[in-house]
Amino acid sequence: MKMMTRLGAAGAGVAIVAAVASAWAAQERHPVSGRVIAPTMSVLGAPWLDRPEREAEEQPTRAVEALRLRRGMVVADVGAGSGYYTVRLSRAVGRDGRVVATDVQPGMLDLIRRTLEREQLTNVSLVLGGVDDPNLPAGTFDMILMVDVYHELAAPQAFVRKLRTALKPDGRLVLIEFRGEDPAVPIQPLHKMSVAQVRQELDADGFTIERVIDVLPWQHIIVLKQRTD
Repeated sequence: MKMMTRLGAAGAGVAIVAAVASAWAAQERHPVSGRVIAPTMSVLGAPWLDRPEREAEEQPTRAVEALRLRRGMVVADVGAGSGYYTVRLSRAVGRDGRVVATDVQPGMLDLIRRTLEREQLTNVSLVLGGVDDPNLPAGTFDMILMVDVYHELAAPQAFVRKLRTALKPDGRLVLIEFRGEDPAVPIQPLHKMSVAQVRQELDADGFTIERVIDVLPWQHIIVLKQRTD
């Protein structure tokens, strides 16, 4: 997850954390595209993920509707952060469905656990992921969702290949990313991605873009399917 350029006072501490992380991450690049890999937001940034204005700014309700989830589906929320999307996915797949929420930070999983208890949601499992492996079971998921996460993967190729293994043969990988093509989107460029970048990087790992859903104010919804060649 990332910060907008116009952070409020509550985000000042997050900005400092991200600045320190950026000094390290600036040396890391994607081996295919050369894209600079962004730093991961720490658990200190969780309040920004849950900010009240996020619905108006990013329209997550509309995003989930665009995914066309069905009752009973098995979905992974990879890099789930505070669980902002996890709760919405849980309700979309219903009691007969299942959501697995992963994150590399135990503190984020603790936040999700408290939210699940408060909301009394029982169809969500939590998994501590690694930087190069989401630790998901093979052949399990109808959909794997990453919201503003892919661009932060420290070992993107190894990680994506593990995601592919975790999908069912007809499963889909969905990336929601801030539009790199649009300078008007008020997000740091390091935390944006273009459709062309996604196509270039994911094609190298066995995925092809099935469709791009552009119904959100600032983000692409990019749906990818596994190549069969």
